[in-house]
Amino acid sequence: MRRLELLAPARNLETGIAAVNFGADAVYIGPEKFGARSAASNSLKDIEKLVRHAHMYHAKVYATINTILYDNDLENAEKLIRDIYNSGADAVIIQDMGILEMDIPRIPLHASTQADNYDPERIKFLDSIGFPRIVLARELSLPQIKDIRKETKCELEFFIHGALCVSLSGRCYMSVSMGGRSANRGECAQPCRKKYTLADADDEIISKNRYQLSLRDMNQTLNLKDLIDAGINSLKIEGRLKEINYVKNVVSHYRITLDNILEGRSDITKASSGRSYFDFIPDPHKTFNRSYTSYNLKERSDPISSPYTPKSTGKETGKISETGNNWFKLITNEKINNGDGLAFFDKEKNLFGIKVNRVDHYTIFPLSMNGIFKDAIVYRNHDILFEKNLSVSRTVRKIDATMSFSDTKSGFKLSITDEDNFFASVEIDDPKEISHSEKTGSEKIKIQLSKLGGTLFNASDVKISLTDNYFIPLSTLNNMRRTVVEKILEARLDGYKITTSEIKKTDITYPYKKIDFRHNVSNHLAEIFYRRHGVEIIEKSFETSDRRITGPLMTTKLCFKYENSLCPKQNINNEKFKEPFYLIDENIKYRVEFDCKNCFMLIYRD
Repeated sequence: MRRLELLAPARNLETGIAAVNFGADAVYIGPEKFGARSAASNSLKDIEKLVRHAHMYHAKVYATINTILYDNDLENAEKLIRDIYNSGADAVIIQDMGILEMDIPRIPLHASTQADNYDPERIKFLDSIGFPRIVLARELSLPQIKDIRKETKCELEFFIHGALCVSLSGRCYMSVSMGGRSANRGECAQPCRKKYTLADADDEIISKNRYQLSLRDMNQTLNLKDLIDAGINSLKIEGRLKEINYVKNVVSHYRITLDNILEGRSDITKASSGRSYFDFIPDPHKTFNRSYTSYNLKERSDPISSPYTPKSTGKETGKISETGNNWFKLITNEKINNGDGLAFFDKEKNLFGIKVNRVDHYTIFPLSMNGIFKDAIVYRNHDILFEKNLSVSRTVRKIDATMSFSDTKSGFKLSITDEDNFFASVEIDDPKEISHSEKTGSEKIKIQLSKLGGTLFNASDVKISLTDNYFIPLSTLNNMRRTVVEKILEARLDGYKITTSEIKKTDITYPYKKIDFRHNVSNHLAEIFYRRHGVEIIEKSFETSDRRITGPLMTTKLCFKYENSLCPKQNINNEKFKEPFYLIDENIKYRVEFDCKNCFMLIYRD
């Protein structure tokens, strides 16, 4: 039976523990160095704590070393991988092929999406040399994923939710070209979330002063069944910079959705143990989002860009029916609360926010009107009550277990078997005293042994097999229960099997004899790797090259023609503007070219 993994992000230890408790089958977290989110680094001690917590549920922990490495990083990176292995982590996510030339322990290596996992030939190569898992590019369509599944034997991981990098497979060089902050080193300055003006070759304005490169956030809720049937093994949520409430809400949403799917399937099962019991109703629209898109998974039918704001718009909540000097009336089915954050677009499509000071039925008194007008569509981007419920949520994750209590010749025995068939027992020698209570001792014993509230376990059944109606002190039952729970917990941890894996050196031929800077060869070990696999011409990475790079800073599935109704497939009269187009900010002009045959847009430093 195929095991299906829900993979969640962890900014830190607290968020990682919450991700597990709220239903994740695995968590990915950045160590102290070399993670693609430098603002989300964690100590080895914290990773060890997260590993222990996750492994109790047989959930996994993956560490991210997915930046490119310079020569002076190699020794430290190799040591860090050894330390991560010793922490008990289940895998390391990488993009730098130089790591495959290191002397590292047998910890599984997952090929990061930034390892150019859009190109099917590249993916087949990574599979052939022994990567146990490949993280596919977000830009892939469902037919492409199906084709890749047919051609590979490794596990496939795919993003289902969160922020989208506009550049193909996350390989973006705009940030480093602007100011030296390399996205490949975890220091992206997010130029895609800036305002630009789009003009044609004759300086005719196509779109002025908008967030031209800003994408909506991904949400594949409606496509989960299709992704599962396409052969995806791990469904990944983006967000290692996101706060804990975001993770709680989004993980819960997908846990519930996936569990509903799994209930009707006999060919797949979840990849970890236990069940989360939620005390709130998750809603991904109530947490950070720039509105949602399914991106390129199916035929493009919804917008993928967010040109009017890179900020969270939240959930569409209602429409303004009337305004006064310091109030407005909102037509809505939602309950608005004091302290909520609302937002609206003005008539020029600029986003403005207001904070609710007081609510009287459907009349809202904000701290400032901020230009709000009749008929404006209102969004709620901060639901104060929902956030409070997330913060104080007592959601727990429990592992079902059956308990059996019986008497022996010299005392009593308590045994426990959990849903994964781990077993533990404890016996005590204790004088047997007959109970003269009208309420049977067995009933009292069952009630007391069932009290597993502070543990990982849920007593799905307690069987009492006594030869007489014995009286047993509550302290004795409590001690036996405590001891047997400690034993089965240790049994679970001892029985957890960490998978080992080694990518052996081979001479399997790489699909290309010449590779450019987009392969991110930034150290001598990576060069050795590619030459061993038959690459003859290797261009250095953008970050380490000593000459001006002339290739594209971005290759994107976002298309300015499509977004502005200029695509030949949309409009045959699309010759109003002369190519090439230009993307212009205050100081820099970028050239935009179109590869319409392959449906790509390329952006160059002019």
